[in-house]
Amino acid sequence: MTGTREITGQIEYYARAMKAPRIRESAARLADQAREAGWSHEEYLAAVLSREVAAREASGAETRAKAAGFPARKSLEDFNFDHQPGLKRETIAHLATGAFLTEASNVVLLGPPGTGKTHLATALGLRATQLGHRVLFATATGWVTRLQGAHQAGRLPAELIRLRRYGLIIVDEVGYIPFEQDAANLFFQLVSSRYEHASLILTSNLSFARWGDVFGDQVVASAMIDRIVHHAEVVTLKGSSYRLRNHQIESLPSTRPENTAE
Repeated sequence: MTGTREITGQIEYYARAMKAPRIRESAARLADQAREAGWSHEEYLAAVLSREVAAREASGAETRAKAAGFPARKSLEDFNFDHQPGLKRETIAHLATGAFLTEASNVVLLGPPGTGKTHLATALGLRATQLGHRVLFATATGWVTRLQGAHQAGRLPAELIRLRRYGLIIVDEVGYIPFEQDAANLFFQLVSSRYEHASLILTSNLSFARWGDVFGDQVVASAMIDRIVHHAEVVTLKGSSYRLRNHQIESLPSTRPENTAE
């Protein structure tokens, strides 16, 4: 009969061969629990493998989150919905399921500066990494700079194909800086290359009616908007900047009476 030490050695060998060191740890940790609880062999094996899969998924999500280029880690749990009473929580909750990613649909977040657009975009992007999707985040000007570099190097088509392998691209701050004609055309190519293939999240402080001013050409802007919103959830955030409001509140002098010595 094979001894416990020999079996443990075999598990360690197989775990190394499979490049799954957590199996060795889980097998040892769960063995006593399995015996005490009277688990079947299948239940014990399922428990050990589930620990390995969970650990791999967590590790992969962290790697994807680091590679995404988020300006900061922001979650949906941290978003203050009280500052956006008109925002439907069920809409954001549905987006958080990642269904729009499997459908290659887009999300557009419109509203004044400081109303939480970037927070929501980042949170949905972070959620996407947890669901196994590759994500890239940059401002609109950042994306244009990237595309210009690829175009000048003669590899724009290859770059667009490479970017399409990412399940989600986030374009922040559309409208803050007007684009020149060449830049507008490059951005249009980015949108067109992903149309019905992969998802975009865009944030903008401007309504669609004013995108013609940003891109310098109403025809290009209309064609771009048509591709973006054909399969999209458009979310409008309203109100003034809650960041500014919170700063103003913090800056107000205290109205509490000072303690005075008697």
